[in-house]
Amino acid sequence: MKYKRILLKLSGEALMGDRQYGIDPKRLAEYANEIKQIIDRDVQVAVVIGGGNIFRGVAGASKGMDRVQADHMGMLATVINGLALQSALEDAEIPTRLQSAVKINEVAEPFIRRRAMRHLEKGRVVIFGGGTGNPYFTTDSAAVLRAIEINADVILKGTRVDGIYTSDPEKNADATKFDFISFDDVLRKGLKVMDTTAFTLSQENELPIVVFDMNKTGNLLKVVSGESIGTQVNL
Repeated sequence: MKYKRILLKLSGEALMGDRQYGIDPKRLAEYANEIKQIIDRDVQVAVVIGGGNIFRGVAGASKGMDRVQADHMGMLATVINGLALQSALEDAEIPTRLQSAVKINEVAEPFIRRRAMRHLEKGRVVIFGGGTGNPYFTTDSAAVLRAIEINADVILKGTRVDGIYTSDPEKNADATKFDFISFDDVLRKGLKVMDTTAFTLSQENELPIVVFDMNKTGNLLKVVSGESIGTQVNL
């Protein structure tokens, strides 16, 4: 395997499957099977999931809700998604731990860096919920922060698109895909990979990002094996 320890970033919308909102158990099971393939090859896996399938803080704030309250609701949504993924992984006989930046001791451990790293060393999938624990920060920022803290080799951003394009390939048939691109080129071209805070933090810490299609069976294993899947962002 090219990578020994990864952080997998999934959007909340990815869990919807073909639904308009909520969580699709079939999609969860598919993701659990994808993760199991790399766990069986002794890759250490941490996961951060968004909450957009349930509630998005920015959307709530745009409709007049207090931004801090809205973001806290979004954090709780990520914990719900984390619990759902934890259940799917355990159904696939994968040991897991859910850690939350927001204290909900009845359902999740508090985030403790050393404990998280110990879980990873023991072959458990660690799911990080609750974002960073602070309003005004996205789950992209949480993903990069946690990846740096646990010394991950790479951030794998699983999406429904097979990489980074010059423009939205779902809207522009002439969009061109990048196989490799530098952090500077992403910023110069104004490409949307992550929010600026998360992306800059990744760049400053020399943490590579791979954007790939998570919904295609076998892609996660191919990426971790070092195959040229999706788009790799490097220095």
